[in-house]
Amino acid sequence: MSCSCCHHDEDEKDEKAACAACADEEDEEDDDGEEPAVLTRRIIAAAVLLIVAVIVQRLTSLPLWAQLLLFLPSYVVSGGSVIAEAAESVAHGHPFDEDFLMSIATIGALLIGFVPGGEPQFAEAVFVMLFFQVGELFEGIAEGNSKRSIKELLDIRPDTANVERNGQITTVDPNTVQVGEVILVRPGEKIPLDGTVIEGTSSLDARAITGESVPRSVTTGQDAFSGCVNLSGVLRLRVSKGFGESTASTIIDLVKNAGSNKSYSEKFIKRFARVYTPIVVYLAIAVAVLPPLASGDFAGTFATWLLRALTFLVVSCPCALVLSVPLTFFGGIGSASKYGILVKGSNYLEALAKTQTVVFDKTGTLTKGVFKVTTVHPSRLSEEQLLHLAAHVEHNSTHPIAAALRDAYPSGNDGCTVTDVTEEAGRGVLATVNGHRVAVGNDRLMDEVGAIWEGCHTAVGTIVHVAVDGEYVGHIHISDEVKDDAREAISSIKAEGVRRCVMLTGDRKAAAAGVARDLGLDEYHAELLPAGKVEQVERLLSEREGGATLAFVGDGINDAPVLARADVGIAMGAMGSDAAIEAADVVLMDDKPSKIAVAVRIARRTIRIACQNIVFAIAVKIAILCLAVVGLAPMWLAVFGDVGVMVLCVLNSTRVLRQ
Repeated sequence: MSCSCCHHDEDEKDEKAACAACADEEDEEDDDGEEPAVLTRRIIAAAVLLIVAVIVQRLTSLPLWAQLLLFLPSYVVSGGSVIAEAAESVAHGHPFDEDFLMSIATIGALLIGFVPGGEPQFAEAVFVMLFFQVGELFEGIAEGNSKRSIKELLDIRPDTANVERNGQITTVDPNTVQVGEVILVRPGEKIPLDGTVIEGTSSLDARAITGESVPRSVTTGQDAFSGCVNLSGVLRLRVSKGFGESTASTIIDLVKNAGSNKSYSEKFIKRFARVYTPIVVYLAIAVAVLPPLASGDFAGTFATWLLRALTFLVVSCPCALVLSVPLTFFGGIGSASKYGILVKGSNYLEALAKTQTVVFDKTGTLTKGVFKVTTVHPSRLSEEQLLHLAAHVEHNSTHPIAAALRDAYPSGNDGCTVTDVTEEAGRGVLATVNGHRVAVGNDRLMDEVGAIWEGCHTAVGTIVHVAVDGEYVGHIHISDEVKDDAREAISSIKAEGVRRCVMLTGDRKAAAAGVARDLGLDEYHAELLPAGKVEQVERLLSEREGGATLAFVGDGINDAPVLARADVGIAMGAMGSDAAIEAADVVLMDDKPSKIAVAVRIARRTIRIACQNIVFAIAVKIAILCLAVVGLAPMWLAVFGDVGVMVLCVLNSTRVLRQ
C-alpha cells in the first residue's frame, strides 16, 4: 500500500482513491479486508525481527558488515514493498514521491556507518521504515472507513428484479427490464427501478435516498423510487424509467463523479506538493554536500551533514497534506449524503461553506406547492362556468396553479374545443375555447388583453384572473401552504452565520409579503418574471463582500437559469427529478428546506478540519526541517514530522464523518 502522494499523475490517482468505494465492490472488499491485515502482520514480524537484532547487537561485538546483515531481515520485511514502489516510480520517470524519499533516507541511514566519521544507524533506519508502515496502516484504516461510509449510501441498488412476463414472475437483472413492464416488490426487498404503483399499499423506507428515518406510505397511482425498501405490503409497479436512469443509479453516478470537481484547497495542495517536493530533495542534497565543502574538511564532516540531510528527507514529504485534505472533503461529501444531501464536488462544498446570502424561490421551496381553489368570484358568469373556462385553458400546463384549477373542475371531456394555446412566462395562459379568446393569469396579462380587472383585498394567496374576448369575467383565489419546517429552516440558516435570506417569486406582492413576514425573511421581491429573478440574483451577487458566496434554492426545473448563475445552486425536493439533479450543484433529495442549514453546517465543518490539517502539518514540518538543518532533530523526531503528523491529520479528517 502506497500513497504515492507526490506523483505527477496524482490527479488521476486521487480520483481513483476517492472513488474506489464506487468502482468495484468486490475489489474494494478485498482491499479493505485483506490489505490492512497483511500490513499488520508485516509490521508485527518486522518489529519482532528488529527487537531480536537490537538484543543480539547489544550482547555481541559483531563487525559492522555483520550488524548490517543482522538488521537487513527486519528492514526488508518492513520496507520491501516501499522500495519496490519507489523503483517503479523511478522507472516511470516520476521519482519524487514518498516511497522514493523514504527509500533514499533509510538506505542512507543503513550505509552511513560505513562513511568515514559516520555512526551506525541500523536500528534507526528500520525504525523509520517500520513507523512509515504504521502510518500507511492508519491511512488505510481511515480511508477504508470513509469508503465504507460512502458504500453504505451506494448499496441502494439491488442486483435483481422480479418481473412479470407471460404470466410468470421471473427474477432477472434490473438492467434487462424495459420501461412499461410490471415488477413485483415483496416486503423487505429494495425497489430496483422507478415506477408507478398499480396494485398494493405499503410503507417505504426512503432513508438511503432522503436521509429521513420516517417511512413513506404509497398506494395505487403513486410513484415509488428505486433504492427505497418495501416494509410491509406486496407492490406491483409499472416501470417508468430504465435501470440506468433510475433514481438510485442517478444518485450513485452523482456520488461517483463528485471526486472530479476539486476544491481550491485540494488544487492548492497538489500544486504545492509538485513544487515543494523536488525543492526539498535538492535542498537535502545541498545540506549534505555544501557545508562539508565550505568547512574545508569534507571527509571529516560529510557524515554529520549526510545524517542531517537524511533526516531532512524523512520529514520533508507533504504526505499529511496530500492525503488528509482530499480525505476530509471526501468524508464531507459522504457525511452530507447520509442526510440525503448530494454535493456534486468538493468545490461546491467549499463554496457552500462561504455562503452569506441564501436566495429562495417561494413555490415548492418555502411553500408546499400544493395549491387548492379556496374561493371563486365570478363577475359575468357562474362559478362553474368560470372554473370551466380556467380549467380548459390550463389543461396542458404543468404549473401547480394549473393543476389546482383542473382539480377544481375535473370534467375535461365535455365536448369543448380548445385551440391556439399560448403560455406567457410570468403572466398566464391564453387559449381559444369554443371560438372565444380566453385569458387566464395575473393582472399583467389582464392589462395586456385590455381587461379591467378587480382586486381582492381579503385574500392572502394567489389570484387568477379570467377574461373572455378582452372582457373581465371574474377571478379565482388559490392558496398555498408554507412548509412545516420553513420557519425552522430560516432560523437555523441564520444560526449558521448566514447574514441574508431573500425570497424571489413571480407571485403577487400580498402573497409574498405574507410568507416573508411569517418566516422572518430579510427581504423579498414579488411579481418577477424568470429574467427578473436573474436580475435580482445579479444585484445580490454584486453586493457580496470579500469571498462570500450566494446560494439559490429552487425546484431545479423552472429556476434553471438562476440555479446556474448562483455560486451554489441547490435543488429542493429532487427525488426522481433528473432535471433538478442536472441543473443544481447541491441536491436535497427530500422536500425539507431545513436541510439547507445541515448542508452549510457540514460544509463549514469540513473546511474547518481541512484548514486545521493544513496549518498543523505545515507548521510542524517547517519547524522540524529547520531543526534538522542545524542538527537538533534526531531521526525519531523526523519520523514524527512525517508519519506522526500524517496519522494525526488523517485521524482528524475522519472526524468529518461524525457529524
